[in-house]
Amino acid sequence: MRLALVLTVCLCSFAASAQNKTYPASGFPDRMILGYKGDPATTQAVNWRTDSTVSQGVAAIHEADASPDFTTKASLVQATSQPVTPDGRQVVYHEVNFTGLKPATQYAYRVGDGTRWSEWFHFTTAADKPAPISFLYFGDAQNDIRSLWSRAIRGAFATLPKANFIIHAGDLINRSNTDYEWGEWFEAGGWINGMIPNLPVPGNHEYFRDGLKEKVSKHWRPQFALPENGLEGLLETVYFIDYQGTRFVFLNSEEATLGKRHLNEQAEWFENTVKNNPNRWTVVVHHHPIYSTKKGRDNDEWREKMEPLYKKYKVDIVLQGHDHTYGRGINMPVGQSRKKPDGPIYVVSVSGPKMYDIGLQDWMDRAASNTQLYQVITIDEGKLAFKAYTVTGELYDAFELNKDANGSNTLTELSDSLKTEERLSLPERYEKTFKEAELKEYNERFQEYKKRKGLK
Repeated sequence: MRLALVLTVCLCSFAASAQNKTYPASGFPDRMILGYKGDPATTQAVNWRTDSTVSQGVAAIHEADASPDFTTKASLVQATSQPVTPDGRQVVYHEVNFTGLKPATQYAYRVGDGTRWSEWFHFTTAADKPAPISFLYFGDAQNDIRSLWSRAIRGAFATLPKANFIIHAGDLINRSNTDYEWGEWFEAGGWINGMIPNLPVPGNHEYFRDGLKEKVSKHWRPQFALPENGLEGLLETVYFIDYQGTRFVFLNSEEATLGKRHLNEQAEWFENTVKNNPNRWTVVVHHHPIYSTKKGRDNDEWREKMEPLYKKYKVDIVLQGHDHTYGRGINMPVGQSRKKPDGPIYVVSVSGPKMYDIGLQDWMDRAASNTQLYQVITIDEGKLAFKAYTVTGELYDAFELNKDANGSNTLTELSDSLKTEERLSLPERYEKTFKEAELKEYNERFQEYKKRKGLK
């Protein structure tokens, strides 16, 4: 009995210390992460952190070679360095934008101060013309990032090690300015972030109250290298990028929920960004769903403003987070054929361990409760292929969009042939805390959903 008590105390102490693990900066570079500041065919940006003893950073770059002799021929590029004090301790973030690169070419690079260097990393520039793209998409990581979200990003990398980039649909962490949470996020991704560019949007948990005003995390702009082609007041949280025949548009739905000015400004900017889009495909990313996975969580003003634009400009797919469940579907009447979507495919997903109960709404064609997932999306000429995997590697959802010469999509539903049954059970804590009426309402929705889909 005494041994069990001691063991319990030790485990609790370990859990507490792990939860409050600090990530102090040093003179050596850490938190290396790739992003974009310009054309992905000819540029590549990288960001990293040091302590305040390093006032100026530098990066070295050369075309990758199987021989190690390239290291002596590497070009040096001075970094833009920015002292930041996000939590009372000053650190310095460094950023380099490599320019004049060759399209579709593998490069090797490292970062440091000229004496203390990171290891050499590889990246590959985009092609300068339409070509196949494969990328990863994550819903909210947010909680227990080091212990449990790590298996999502590492599993995703194992599934798609040659991903062109990674998309994060907000709520990367739980408390916007808490450095150890950002430290956990960077530790979970590790060297993957230095090899594959990251393209995030902020969620509500990346925001904090500064007096009367809500502001994005003090970490956000210093630590990410993102395009500055969006709204002036929302730089690096609203932006777009053209990549091998697809336009990716990233919106700040948190700012849109805080006031109509930024909602209207984003709608106008979005329309100007897509109305003369030369690319065949259009992908939109934001945190708050146009259609939520649970009744009562809808973002009405956001939907009423943006969905008509998505339909008008033929957005193909919208990638979202926020609801901590999984839902994928189309805004079409129940019973109507889904083969010819009259608007985008909407996806809501969660990659971290924080789970909510699911509402099984009418727009949803595939759903999941209490399940960590990551998504693999491939675009190749006239086909967009979507696959959602559980963090244990099971293929959970799949569909294809085939685009004709007129820009109209045909949906091929693939989830019906999957061996993985839909995971729709409530998280245990909801089963314990739901009142009888709440359980009854959920079970009724559950039966309606199964009936609609022809499930037993």
